[in-house]
Order: sequence, then structure tokens, then C-alpha cells
Amino acid sequence: MTHGHRRAGRRRARAAVAVGGLLALLSAACTGDPGGTPRTGQGRETAEGPIVVASGLDVTGSGSVRQQLIEEWNRRHAGSEDQQAELVELPGDADRQRSQLLGALQSGSARYDVVNLDITWIPEFAEAGLISPMPVTESGAPAADERDFIRQVHATTVWDGRSYGRPFNTDVGLLYYRPDLLTEADIAVDKQPDATWTWDQLYSSVKTLGLNPVRSGDLWGWTSQLAPYEGLTVNTVEAFADAGVELTDSEGTYSSDPQELKKGLEALLDRVGQGRVQPAAHASKETESLTDFAEGRAVFLRHWPYAYGALEDLMKPDDYAVNRLPGKAVLGGQNLAVTSVTGDSPRAENARALITFLTSRESERCLLDAGFAATRTSVYSASAKPCWPRVAAALRPAGDAPKAAATGEGAPEGQGPQARAAYIRTLAEALAEAVQRPRTPYYGAFTQVLQTHVHALLARHRPDTGEAAEKLDKDLRDAFAGG
Repeated sequence: MTHGHRRAGRRRARAAVAVGGLLALLSAACTGDPGGTPRTGQGRETAEGPIVVASGLDVTGSGSVRQQLIEEWNRRHAGSEDQQAELVELPGDADRQRSQLLGALQSGSARYDVVNLDITWIPEFAEAGLISPMPVTESGAPAADERDFIRQVHATTVWDGRSYGRPFNTDVGLLYYRPDLLTEADIAVDKQPDATWTWDQLYSSVKTLGLNPVRSGDLWGWTSQLAPYEGLTVNTVEAFADAGVELTDSEGTYSSDPQELKKGLEALLDRVGQGRVQPAAHASKETESLTDFAEGRAVFLRHWPYAYGALEDLMKPDDYAVNRLPGKAVLGGQNLAVTSVTGDSPRAENARALITFLTSRESERCLLDAGFAATRTSVYSASAKPCWPRVAAALRPAGDAPKAAATGEGAPEGQGPQARAAYIRTLAEALAEAVQRPRTPYYGAFTQVLQTHVHALLARHRPDTGEAAEKLDKDLRDAFAGG
């Protein structure tokens, strides 16, 4: 791509963001300012606190590890009002949070110093000039501390050759399964830590379950998140990646065609074919699919790492297990970035220091213990630094995390240290080989187009994948061009 085309693309991106910001502002006018944060204009020209961090809701049910980390930072800087920090949690799903942040940063309607962005939003916010690039060393080489981040995960902070943040928590698709139900159906289950599933083995098990149903008419093979939202995009990209279909190049330029899309759509249809996936999956998001799995309506589940801790409260330790997802798994997660207004102000140094603390080895271990996936390679090693003691004591336990918050009768039993250690190894391996969704300033348009087309295709009794691929190709070309 030439520099002229790149600059034109940036102008289109800023125009698209402006429209998105206007829509978000119209919504905010009706619903109030996100998080209750005062409308204070375009930021402050002093270093006065608090440092305001905007983030989505904590899905782990851990006692809000992000809030606990903010409080630990505040304890360590108790003598400095300028360095005190405040967490503002934005309501709603990811799409609503994105709209709120775009509107707030574009207009200055909320004073945010640090934003916790979904990894797919980095190109859009960077192109629009809403977040500030991270400082680089004089040599231009990454510092030793940055090299500790998982390579694929750190790459999500980079756009157009510059890093715009630091990885906070990451995510990757995993396969959860029910050894109890498989054993009841006379299917041998290997629960060893190095055991892996292939899609063919999963399909074979699903077929056997159909021939020898544990609960006639009630038990289905596997479930996932196929409702028309980001979960459907993730499932689709994973199926496309398994089929060798790549939608864009490294600069976000559309690079597929109808023939490739047809191959990807057929791979997805095969994966969710009749008799394999639970029918309710087509309307399921994370909560519904997790509930169906825990209540025995599905034997296999594609889900995120936080489900491992959530299952402690829902199932007996021997009734569930986890492994790498067969084939390709999509990378998820969030990155912390300094807003452009703060990046040009005296507040920038304090904001970046806060980000460094929140993504430190100790803080990343806290995130892992709470149920998130950590972003640093060292956190998954036997010699990992422990979580900050006061944060650990405040967390609801996950696996072998300190059990200060759940003791006595009725506390979750958990799978024990050995199973927890095996899970952490599995998670590290999955993250090392995860694939990314398209990196583009027009991600919002892309995911909306993909969800609309794929959900309509899944609803058809006899879908014509060739025709669907032609229509999808046309609309994707427009979306990736900023049209």
C-alpha cells in the first residue's frame, strides 16, 4: 500500500469514527454519561489526580481483580494525590462499550486518561488519533520487560509500526468437555495433560453419543456462541483459519475472494452441522452456552479461559475438563492505552507508570489467578512471581489461588493444584499458537457484515454457499475499504 493510499485510508477512518462518535453522543444524551464520570471538557493541563481508567466489566466473578489492582496501586502511592487512580467500568457488551469510548474520546465528554481496549479496536483508535503511541527506546529495540510479553499478544498493540499500548489480559478459545457423560456413553476419555482432541475425534464422539444417548432427545454434541454478535465472528474466523482462509493482509487490506470464502463457509457449516451442534447454540452467547454445558445439554463447549474458574461453582471437579481447541483458536483480550489528550499533557508520565504497574509480572499473576489469561510468558512458568499479597487475599479464588474469600462449608471444591497446573500449561500452549482476527481500522464494519451474512446462512435449511460467498465478498470489500 502506498503512503498516499494509507493517508486516504486514515482520512476515511477518521470520518467513520466521527460518525460513530456522533451516534454514541446521541445515545449518551439519552442515557447519561458513561460510568457517571463528570463531563469536564478536553482534559486537564496539570498532573492532578485521579488517573481515570475506563474499562469493560470484569467477567471473571473474581471480586473485580482490576479494581483490586487499582487499589493496590493507590496504596503504594498513598502520599501522592496526583498518582491516585480510579476505575470506571462501562456497562453493556463490547459493541456498546466501543461506541461509548469513541464518543467520549472524540468529543471530550468524559475525562479518561487510560482506556482498556479490545485488541481489535487498536487500529481504529490509533488511526483516529484517539490514543497515544508508547515511547520507544533510543535504540528502537524493545526493552527486556516488553520481550516477556507473549509475542502474538504484544503484536496486538502494534499498528503501522508503532505500539499503542501494553497487553493487560489476553484470551483464547479452549475446548471444555464432560468426561462423566462421555464415560456413561462408553467413550474412552484420556484426561492426561498432553491429551488433545481433533475435530474428527470430536465428531466421532458426537456420532457415538447419538447412537448411545445418555439422555434420549436431550443430549447434544457440542455448543458454542453463534448468536449474531462478536462470538459468531470468532467462531467463523476460527473455522476459516482451519480451512486456510485469510481475509486480510498484515496492513488490513482485504485479500480474499468468493472461492476462498466459499471454502471457509463450508468449513463452518460442517462444524455446526445438524446433529453436531446444539440447536440452542445459534442463539447463544457466553452465558447461555456455559449454562447448557454445565447442565448436561452439551458434552463439548468452545469457550474462553474465564469459564474454567466459573465451572467451579457449577459442577463437580471430576465432571469437566479442558484442553486446547481442535485446530485454530482465535486470540482475544484487552490492551491498556493512554488517550491522546493525556499523552500530550503533564499527566502522561503518571498514566504510563500506572499501565506499567497494571501489566507487571505480579499483576499479571493476579489476573491469571482471578480467571483471566495473563499476557506474559514468565507468568506461566514454575518460577513465576506471585500475585500481590493484598490483592490475592481480596480475590475470590480460582483454581489454586489463595482461598481467603471462600472458606468453610459450601466453598467451591476446585480441581486441585495438579489439574490447575495442567490447565495453565494448556492455556500457555494455546496462546502461543492463536490466530488474530483481521487487523483493520474498519473492524466494526467488518464484524457487522460478517455476522449478518453468516447468521443468515446458518438459518437456511439448504444454504447455497456459492451465492452466499459472492454476496459476502462484495460487502466485505466495501467494509474493508471504509465504505
